Amino acid sequence: MPLRLDIKIKLTSRSDRVKSVDLHPTEPWMLVSLYVGNVHIWNHENQTLLKTLEVCDLPVRASRFVPRKNWIVTGSDDMNIRVYNYNTLERVHSFDAHTDYIRSLAVHPSQPLLLSSSDDMLIKLWNWDKKWECVQVFEGHSHYVMQIVINPKDNNQFASASLDRTIKVWSLGSSSPNFTLEGHEKGVNCLDYYSGGDKPYLISGADDCLAKIWDYQTKTCVQTLEGHSQNIGCVAFHPELPLIITGSEDGTVKLWHVNTYRFQKTLNYSMERVWCCAVMKGSNNVAFGYDEGSIMVKFGREEPAMSMDANGKFIWAKHSEIQQANLKALSSSDIKDGERLQLSVKDLGSCEIYPQTLKHNSNGRFVVVCGDGEYIIYTAMALRNKNYGPALEFIWGNDSSEYAVRENNTSVKLYKNFKEQRSFKPDFGAEGIFAGHLLGVKTSQGLAFYSWENLDLVRRIDINAKNVFWSDNGDLCCITTENSFFILRYDQTKVDESKENPELITEDGITDVFSEDINEFEESVRTGLWVGDCFIYTNSVNRLNYYVGGEIVTVAHLDRTLYILGYIPNDNRLYLGDKELTIVSYSLLLSVLEYQTAVMRQDFETADKVLPSIPKEQRTRVAHFLEKQGFKEQAMAVTADPEHKFELALNLGNMGIALQLAEEAQAEQKWKQLADLATRKCNFKLAQECLNKARDFGGLLLLATSAGNGNMVKQLAKNAAAEGKINVAFLSNFVTGNKAECLQLLIEAGRLPEAAFFARTYVPSQASSVVALWKAQLGESNKKAAESLADPVKYDNLFPGLAASFGAEKFLEKTAKTLPASQYPFQPRPEERNVTEEMAGFQDVEEDVKFEQEDGDTEDDEVEPEVVEAAAAVAVEEPAAEVQAAPEAEVVSEPDVEAEQLVVETPPAVSQEEEATPTPPSKEDEVDEQQQQQQDLELDIENLELDDDIDASDVNLDAELEDFSAD
Repeated sequence: MPLRLDIKIKLTSRSDRVKSVDLHPTEPWMLVSLYVGNVHIWNHENQTLLKTLEVCDLPVRASRFVPRKNWIVTGSDDMNIRVYNYNTLERVHSFDAHTDYIRSLAVHPSQPLLLSSSDDMLIKLWNWDKKWECVQVFEGHSHYVMQIVINPKDNNQFASASLDRTIKVWSLGSSSPNFTLEGHEKGVNCLDYYSGGDKPYLISGADDCLAKIWDYQTKTCVQTLEGHSQNIGCVAFHPELPLIITGSEDGTVKLWHVNTYRFQKTLNYSMERVWCCAVMKGSNNVAFGYDEGSIMVKFGREEPAMSMDANGKFIWAKHSEIQQANLKALSSSDIKDGERLQLSVKDLGSCEIYPQTLKHNSNGRFVVVCGDGEYIIYTAMALRNKNYGPALEFIWGNDSSEYAVRENNTSVKLYKNFKEQRSFKPDFGAEGIFAGHLLGVKTSQGLAFYSWENLDLVRRIDINAKNVFWSDNGDLCCITTENSFFILRYDQTKVDESKENPELITEDGITDVFSEDINEFEESVRTGLWVGDCFIYTNSVNRLNYYVGGEIVTVAHLDRTLYILGYIPNDNRLYLGDKELTIVSYSLLLSVLEYQTAVMRQDFETADKVLPSIPKEQRTRVAHFLEKQGFKEQAMAVTADPEHKFELALNLGNMGIALQLAEEAQAEQKWKQLADLATRKCNFKLAQECLNKARDFGGLLLLATSAGNGNMVKQLAKNAAAEGKINVAFLSNFVTGNKAECLQLLIEAGRLPEAAFFARTYVPSQASSVVALWKAQLGESNKKAAESLADPVKYDNLFPGLAASFGAEKFLEKTAKTLPASQYPFQPRPEERNVTEEMAGFQDVEEDVKFEQEDGDTEDDEVEPEVVEAAAAVAVEEPAAEVQAAPEAEVVSEPDVEAEQLVVETPPAVSQEEEATPTPPSKEDEVDEQQQQQQDLELDIENLELDDDIDASDVNLDAELEDFSAD
C-alpha cells in the first residue's frame, strides 16, 4: 500500500522565475531568489512578504541563510557574492568570486566557511573570519558545476554535480576529488545526501530524466528512479519522512519511498518548470521554486510517533527504529517543570514499516505501529510481532483486547483478542475513526458515534471533527475542530431507555443522549486527555491548559510545540514530548483535580475529604474555581489569599470577616469598600468608622448631610481643613452657615478673586479688606490690572445697593435661628423670601444702616476723587428681587439619634423693589452729589494735550452756541 501522507499547502506566492529556495532553521521564513535579480523573504505561517532585496539586474541563482550571523549570502550572474544582514537589510560585504555565473552556494554548519560553484568549472572555499579570503580552490570538473552539498554525517566532505555527467566527492583540505561517480547519460543538475543513520546514500538528478541513488562507500548506483518526462532540476531526501523528492522541468514533483523506492505520489501545482527545492531537519515542510513562483507544502503530521503507558514507560519511533525509556530510573528530584528529562534510552529494534502513529493499549502490554497503509501489533517489552494487517487507521478500545481498524474510506473492522469480530460500512463513508467510550467515525456528513458492542448508531452530529477525547468514566466527551472545541455530557440512561422504547431513536440516533448544555471554546486543541472531569490539553499557541466546570486554567506557557503523552497520578506530573523525541514534565496535583472533579459531580463529602491534602499554595486556585461554580461560601473558607477572601466577604455581605481583614491590611481602599458595604447594609456607625480610617472626607460629608448630623458636619469642617481638603472644608462650613470660615479658607488658599466675590455676595462687610488683598496679589504680576480694581467702600457709586446689603447682613446675623430637619418641608425656599420686607421696621438694622452711611460719607470726604478708567472690577450686578437664602441641612449619624439643628439664614441682598423706590436724599446729599458731578465734568487743563492736525475749518461755534442756548 502507498505511504499515507497528509499534504497541506502552507504558502503560495506568484513571482518571476525562482532559481533557489532556502528555509530558516528557527524562524518561519522562506528565502527565494529570482531570475530578475531580487531576493524575497516570506513568512510561511501568515503568508506575508517580510523583506525584499534588490541585489542586481542579473539572475540570482543561489541564496542561503547563515542564521548564526543573521546573514543572507547570494551568488548571481554578475559573478559576485554579496552578504546582507537580514534584520537591517544592510549589505555587509561584496566581492568578485568567479569568472562566470555562480550556480550554487553551501554554508558549512559549524565553521566560518562558504563553498561556491560556478560555470567557470571551479569550486571555491571562502573564510569570512579572514575577510572572505579564498582559502582553497577545487578543480576537476570539465563543465559547469551545477550544485554542491556538504555531507551532513561528515562536514569535512562534500559532493558536486556537473554537466560533465559526473558526481565528484571532495574533502576540505584537498584540491582534488576523492572519487567520481559516473552513470548518467547527460549532465547532472542536482544532488543531495541522505541524512538517516543507516544508509551512506546520495541521490542525483540529471538531464536524462533519471534520478539515481548512489552508495558513496561502495561507489555504486543502487537504484534508478524513472518517471519524469523532462530534465530533473532538484532532488532531496526528506529528513523526517521516508520520502525521496524529485522535481522536474515537466512541472511535476514526484514522491518515492526511501526504503522500497516505490513511487508514491505526483504533485502538480501548475506553475510550470520546477527549478529547486529545500527541506530542513526537524520539519515536515518542503519548499519548491517554479517558473511562476514558489510554494511551500507540509507533508504528514509533525506530531511524533510516541506513547506512554500508565506506569511511565515511553516508547517512540525514530524513523523506523523503535526505542524505549522508563521513568522509574529517575528520582523525583531530577524532574523539574519544563526541563528535558535525561532518560536512559533502549533500542528495541527496527520496524518493518515506517511508523506514523504509535500507541499503547489500555493495560500497556501491547503497542501498535501504524503506517504505510499497514498496522503491526507488538509486545511492548520485547517488540515481538503479535498481529498485523492492512489499515489506514488503528484505534484501541476501552477493553485492552479490543481494537478497530479502518482499511479504506468505506469500511471499518472490529477485532477482539486479535480475531475479527464484525465489519460494517458506515453511512456516508469513513474518513476517520476515534477511540473512546463510543466508536467515533468521521463521515462526509459529520461525526457518528456507534456502540462497540453491537455497532448500533448512538448519535450523529453535524460537525467537522478533528479529534475526540472521552473521560475515563464515559460521562464527558470533548470534540475538537480546526478552531474550537466542545465539551458534551453523555447520558447512558438515554441509551438504556431507547432499548425499551424504540420510538426515541431517530435517523440521527438517540435524542438527548448528549446534554444540550454544551460548552464551546474558541481554541484549537492539538493534544489532550481527561483526568477525572478535568480535560488537559495543549493549544495552537503553545499553552498547557486544563478545563474543568466551564473554567479554563493555564498551567504553563510552552516555548515550543509539545504533545501530551500521559499523566501519572502517583507523581502528580503530566508528561509531554516534542518532535525531537525529548520528554518534559509539568506538575499537576492530583488532589486539586480530584477536588474539582468532586465539586463538579456535587460530591461535597468526597471534596471535604480531599481538601486537607491540597497544599496551601494551591488553595487559592481551588477557591477561584469554587467561586466560578457559584460556591462563594466554600471559596471564602478555602482561599489562602487575603485579597481574594476580602472580595468574597464583600460579595457575600459578611462585614465581620471583611472588617477583620481590613484591620489587618490597614489599606485605604479596603476601608472605602467596607464603608460602601456598611452603607448598603444601613450600618452607619461602621460606615462612619471606615470612612474615618480611610480619610474619605467626601464620603463623610455625604453621610453626615444625609443623616442630618450637624455636629458631625462641623467637626468634619475642622478635620478637612487640617488635612488640606479645602473643598470639603468649605462645603461643610457653608452648609452649617459659617460664612466667615468659608471666606477665610478661600483667602488662605490664595483664591482671592473667588474670596472677593464670595464676600460681596455673603459677607459684604469684608469685601473691602478682601479686595485690598486681591489688589496686592495682582499687583505683583499686573500692576495696571490691580489699579483697575475698585474698592466697594471708596467707590460705592459703582456698587448699587451696597449699603442695603450691609443692612441685610446685619439683619440675617441677628435673626438667624436653628430649626430641626423635620421643619424643612414647611419653610419657604430661599428664592421665595424677600429680605427687604422682612427687615422693614427692624430698629437695630436701620440704625446700623444709618451709621454705615455716615461712615461712608465721612470716608468719601477724606478721600481724593480719582479718575477710574474701568467701569468696575468687582462690581456685581444688582441683587435679584428675591434673595436666595443659604442652604439648610439637618443630619444625624444614626436613625435613633436626635437631629442636630443647623443655622438657616438668608444671603445678604436686597430686592429690586427696594432699589426701584429709593429713599429721597437729604439736602446735604444733593449738594454732595452736585459737587461730585461738577468734579467729574472738570478737565485737567494743565495736562491737556491738543492735536495740531485737527481740521476745524467746518466747525461753526456760534451756531453751536445758539443751539445750546435754545436747549
